[in-house]
Amino acid sequence: MRWSWKIAEVAGIGVFMHWTFLLLIAWILVSHIAQGSSAGVALEGVAFVLAIFACVILHEFGHALTARRYGIRTRDIVLLPIGGVARLERIPENPVQELWVALAGPAVNVVIAAVLFGLLQILRGLAAPEALWLVGGDFLSKLLYVNVVLVVFNLLPAFPMDGGRVLRALLAMRLDYGRATQIAATVGQAMAVAFGILGLFTNWFLLFIALFVFLGAQQEAHLAGMRGIARGVPVREAMITHFRALDAAEPLSVAVAELIAGEQQDFPVTGEGGRIVGVLTRADLLRALAEGRQDQPVASAMRAPCGHVRDTDMLDAVFLRMQTDSCSTMPVLDRGERLVGLITLENLGEWMMIHNALGKARSRSRVEDIYHPS
Repeated sequence: MRWSWKIAEVAGIGVFMHWTFLLLIAWILVSHIAQGSSAGVALEGVAFVLAIFACVILHEFGHALTARRYGIRTRDIVLLPIGGVARLERIPENPVQELWVALAGPAVNVVIAAVLFGLLQILRGLAAPEALWLVGGDFLSKLLYVNVVLVVFNLLPAFPMDGGRVLRALLAMRLDYGRATQIAATVGQAMAVAFGILGLFTNWFLLFIALFVFLGAQQEAHLAGMRGIARGVPVREAMITHFRALDAAEPLSVAVAELIAGEQQDFPVTGEGGRIVGVLTRADLLRALAEGRQDQPVASAMRAPCGHVRDTDMLDAVFLRMQTDSCSTMPVLDRGERLVGLITLENLGEWMMIHNALGKARSRSRVEDIYHPS
């Protein structure tokens, strides 16, 4: 993720901290100072927040390591002010696997809470009640409470929380995956509305949670619907066939002319023998122009392709791969290794909208045939 710094790597999984997390730390320090707290109290507040996020990271590793058992790679874990995100390369399509991956995160928090509870019992036996705070009792008690809250909150049956994925996995054991996602998303959005109404009369922070849950459920349903439409369809049905490939030795001015003359924004770049050697995106082209490099060869501004696909590959798998690899454009090759097309996220979106519109038209036609037979 952009604007993130790598702070650790565990089991081959990089842990990154987004720069906005530093704003949270600064806000905690400033808040304590503004309230007249001592430096020790302010630092304890920061330490407590860091301890919470350490539990969050362990929660995400629960997801990541369980997913690894099913052959699913985790790109990284990113620490944000609102929590942690384990970016899996894909969500398991097997409902049982998704169920275990979803439950693994909250299970980690259950273990942490149990360990803290045991530690507190030991400390209470070793220290007098009035000295318990000095050995960390108050700190650990609050951390125990936070982990219990994390378990309860994450198991709410609403996307994008783990409980939403648990609900979908249970439904998908008996229903179609798309239908299961739609039901789980609807439950999540209903819960978001309830949060919003409750937040209006109690805590405004619930309004933020409600928006987060509502949009998360909406996005999950949208992605599942798109994957459902694309399932079983080969890439050749949706790829761009009218495109311009650039030679790596051509000057960037040629790319500028092509960009202005047509609607193509990203260009495949070929080398000797027509072999794909890179992709020139509009953003990279504009950056090179701003640096005064319009007379330099295309090869100086192109980026390495994030792979290619075959025209016989299935569209849903390619869509998932492009999302996972943050790849907006991929060259399409045929069996003879010839460049025959391009597939872009924008074109995929347009194809899916057209396919969805045609599906609605066919459904309307069937309804009219039922009620108005010829």
